[in-house]
Amino acid sequence: MTENTQPKSNPAMVVGMIVIGAILMVAGMVAYKAHAFDAIEKPLAGMGIPLNFGKTISTIGVFLILFKVIEYFFFKPLHETIDHRTGELEKTFTEAETLRADMTQMKADYEKRLADTEASAREQIQAQIKEAQDLKKSLMADAQRQAEEYKQTAIAEIEAEKRKVLGDLRVEVTKLSLQATEKLLGANIDSDRNRKLIDEFLSTVEVKN
Repeated sequence: MTENTQPKSNPAMVVGMIVIGAILMVAGMVAYKAHAFDAIEKPLAGMGIPLNFGKTISTIGVFLILFKVIEYFFFKPLHETIDHRTGELEKTFTEAETLRADMTQMKADYEKRLADTEASAREQIQAQIKEAQDLKKSLMADAQRQAEEYKQTAIAEIEAEKRKVLGDLRVEVTKLSLQATEKLLGANIDSDRNRKLIDEFLSTVEVKN
């Protein structure tokens, strides 16, 4: 705020100046009526310089009184009003500038928060996409592993079933061979040695197949 550069009026000084002005006014009037300065005024008048020192002194006293009265009762309140108005305007300008700076800062903060929010949203979207891709890869890997496990299990079951069927078939063929031989020979040939020979023959046949 602009400081008041007007001199401060001291009430004692004002009263003193009024008293001095009154004294000069009265003294001038007295001197004028008493013709106290005739000895000086008449030679000056003869030289074409009409001057009345009594009236001049009274006029100076009147001006001193009027100047201080006008200054104290008019100029001082006027200066105070102007200073107050100037201070209010400067305060308003300062508040407006502060508000403008605050609005600028708020705008910058909002733009920064908006940019941060957009960046965070993009990061979250990218993270979710990556998570979905990883999940897809994991599910595909699990599916492939399970399919491979099912395949191996099926192969093992088929092999086991094949061996079982071949074993059962071997037993049946052995029995049928022994029965056919017995009928041809008319004797019981169901011996361990004959069974072993038939098994070896069937094993040879299976390998060839």
